[in-house]
Amino acid sequence: MLNALEVFTTVVVGLMVGVEFSVAFVMNPILSALPEDSSQAAHAHGGRMLGAVMPFWYIGSLVLSAVWAIAGWHHEGTGLVVTAAGLLIVSVVMSLLLLVPINNRNKTWTPENRPADWKEQLNRWERFHYVRVAVIIAAFTLLVTALV
Repeated sequence: MLNALEVFTTVVVGLMVGVEFSVAFVMNPILSALPEDSSQAAHAHGGRMLGAVMPFWYIGSLVLSAVWAIAGWHHEGTGLVVTAAGLLIVSVVMSLLLLVPINNRNKTWTPENRPADWKEQLNRWERFHYVRVAVIIAAFTLLVTALV
């Protein structure tokens, strides 16, 4: 049973990393290359879409990692899992304090009501997102290491 939990947790976190990596290094550059109104509308739509799913994914990944750490407390690699869970906590806190407030504003913007500094706000979100991606990649790496 513990083996199934370990594999499932690693897959869930790995998929989350893949999505967030893709947002940072594939989707955002594509959306930013669109004409201004289309770019802003696409970012807002992406914010609504992913903003509805990602909280469950982040919290679910954290819970799965915590359950793995508790269930495998006396097994090898538990320190790595605990550290990974700690990094996932950092990613959730970062999200709540830094990224979600910007995303909540962004997802309501239209070309008619967006603020003058909308590009600067999106750039700030992207910088925070790069850091968050690095944090979750580190967590994923630790989980994979603990798994093997």
